[in-house]
Amino acid sequence: MIYLDNAATTVRKPPAVAEAVLSALGSFGNSGRGAYGEALDAGRCIYETRLLLGELFHCPAERVCFAPNSTAALNTAIAGLFAPGDHVISTDWEHNSVLRPLYRFRSQGGAVDFLPADRQGRLDWDALPFLLRREETKAVVCTHASNLTGDAVDLRRVGEFCRTHGLLLVVDASQTAGLLPIDMEEMGIDVLCFTGHKSLMGPQGTGGLCVGPGVEVRPLLTGGTGVQSYRETQPEEYPTRLEAGTLNGHGIAGLRAALRFRRELGRETILARELGLARRFYEQVRDIPGIRFYGDCEARERAPIVTLNLGDADSGAVADALWEGCQIAVRPGAHCAPRLHRALGTEEQGAVRFSWSWYSTEEETDAAAAALRALAEA
Repeated sequence: MIYLDNAATTVRKPPAVAEAVLSALGSFGNSGRGAYGEALDAGRCIYETRLLLGELFHCPAERVCFAPNSTAALNTAIAGLFAPGDHVISTDWEHNSVLRPLYRFRSQGGAVDFLPADRQGRLDWDALPFLLRREETKAVVCTHASNLTGDAVDLRRVGEFCRTHGLLLVVDASQTAGLLPIDMEEMGIDVLCFTGHKSLMGPQGTGGLCVGPGVEVRPLLTGGTGVQSYRETQPEEYPTRLEAGTLNGHGIAGLRAALRFRRELGRETILARELGLARRFYEQVRDIPGIRFYGDCEARERAPIVTLNLGDADSGAVADALWEGCQIAVRPGAHCAPRLHRALGTEEQGAVRFSWSWYSTEEETDAAAAALRALAEA
């Protein structure tokens, strides 16, 4: 199999990730629920993982709060920061993990405006100031990079806008965590939501939100924490405030191994390899007659994604042909990004997304390019 659907999840992980999960399955107790060795081992692992994530994103470790994935983290942030009567600005690039919580917020009395994308998928940043609603506007909620096109948002620009107007900045880093540079303090990010199973190369079921100093998020869930058990309400202190119930200690052990692996290699090294492979593929297929690309495949800072269509061919049919004929795994369809597909005019056709990871190879990339060309010429 040639696996090029890494924007959905990375299948190939560093060997240490599986080893760490297996070891934890046979040795971890419940973090924070006992003073015996197994419980303390789990607690130490979870704490060290907080430290690694805090170092990666420039966030205090005690404000790194774990969740099952970025969707859960985004739901926590959106439900916990805003109230009826508030107004939020977002963009047409968003994944449903942002859109659906925002639509629910709107149905409960909030207001949402979306920065529009044009037919090429470019966001109209000049329109951003015109979406402000004086005292009502509370935040900008946006992705760091589109999961459909791979194009990246200039978070420094958005962060400066938010600081100027006293707004919160909530970022969905599902496609970029550990890949593109993220400095919450420098970029003015108040809440960063991430998942562990994509570019971080950790297990599924891991993720979380990093909450900047001075930002207070109301808990979405309440329940057992192992501390302050006689309180009727959730503890106020981070990270316990946002971590009701038993954490996925086994998955977090795998995430810790993945973070150690990435730190040893270096973010720049990983990004250069993945973007290099995406660019290699693009250069081999860009002259196919009738091919259409979505996003700026030549941008220097973006996710390692190439999304395209072959003429008017249904994206699902193209993906099926690549799988059935060559065992090449890609993602067709809507990619949970309905607003951007409408902007691009691909709502019915969908699009075919190729995406790379550290474990992708030049040989696989060349084979995928050759297969796409052969399919187009058939």
